[in-house]
Amino acid sequence: MEDLLLNDAPVINEVDQKEPVRKMNFILSKAGLDSVYACFIMANGARMEGIEAEIFFTFFGLDAVNKKRMEHLHVATVGNPGMHMPTVLGAIPGMETFATNMMKKQMEDLDLPTVPEFLEILEASGVEMYGCKLAADMFKLKKEDLFEGIKDIITVGDFYAKASGKGSHIVFI
Repeated sequence: MEDLLLNDAPVINEVDQKEPVRKMNFILSKAGLDSVYACFIMANGARMEGIEAEIFFTFFGLDAVNKKRMEHLHVATVGNPGMHMPTVLGAIPGMETFATNMMKKQMEDLDLPTVPEFLEILEASGVEMYGCKLAADMFKLKKEDLFEGIKDIITVGDFYAKASGKGSHIVFI
């Protein structure tokens, strides 16, 4: 085996050659509690590690920052394989409300912040948050309809420009 290695050649670990993560850019396109909390937890985790973080709220993801809707998010029971039940059961009247209340109770037991509280935590930690211009126009939303911590409503091109650079990663949720 030793004769396969070059003499005095440094052993290079693949991890050592990778650019360190400097910035995480999350695109939130859904407003189910599972998607919203996944995004918020990852963005918060990035900030806790000293990594810059931005969230771009697009399409139904805007509900997570819509002042009228942010406290009324739910768990989708139909077509959600994570529910571990047949789709037909998820369609039973009241099942979505039951699943949502159960998930909210579990989150409360774990002392997780509510959506509005989590948004305040993210803002305070330096997470930059943006609304999608196309989606805001489609749903006839203005910046004042959204959580105060939304920095601006921008185009997807603006978001990509912000998300570019060495060590920058995009995660679509």
